[in-house]
Amino acid sequence: MAPPNQLCLVLVIFLSIFSLSSLPTSAIIPKPNVSLPLPSSQLVENLCKGKAVENRRFCLKALSSPKIIAAMDTTQLGTLIMKLGAANAKATLNVCNEIIKKLGSPQALKALNCCVEAYKYAILSFEMVSSELVEDPQTANYDVAVIGPEIANCEKELINAKVQAPRLLAGNRFMKYYVSMGYEITSTLELENPNEY
Repeated sequence: MAPPNQLCLVLVIFLSIFSLSSLPTSAIIPKPNVSLPLPSSQLVENLCKGKAVENRRFCLKALSSPKIIAAMDTTQLGTLIMKLGAANAKATLNVCNEIIKKLGSPQALKALNCCVEAYKYAILSFEMVSSELVEDPQTANYDVAVIGPEIANCEKELINAKVQAPRLLAGNRFMKYYVSMGYEITSTLELENPNEY
């Protein structure tokens, strides 16, 4: 007869296997609910490798949707980037407005109102740049570039007023990334069509 320790070990192994076999397979091997990122297009790859792009990983991730990957040319990709930038600006503006409702100090309100104005400006600029891409990439390039200082001013005001707003600071960081992507795409368009402007 086997010693008691070996019997206990065999019993534990048997019970473990038996209990696991009665569970549904999805409990052992979870099914992913997140779709895998699609491989990026060469157009997206080239843009995200550009000198002006501040965060290559963010760029590749932000531009990984099927619609963006299917972009046929630089102008189409630029238009989609401007839409993403405007959408991000709108979302961050909503965060500003939520925080304004909660905070009451005059310094904090002054800083947040500065951010509200910066994000309204960013939304208008990104929307305007979308229409300028075809007609005048040089002006589009300038209009994207001037969003950056507005966002930097918002950030400075938040720091000076000691406003603790991590979601807003994250929105500012993402906005800087979209501005850098927008600047890169408009610079590329200028180079592609040097004599037209």
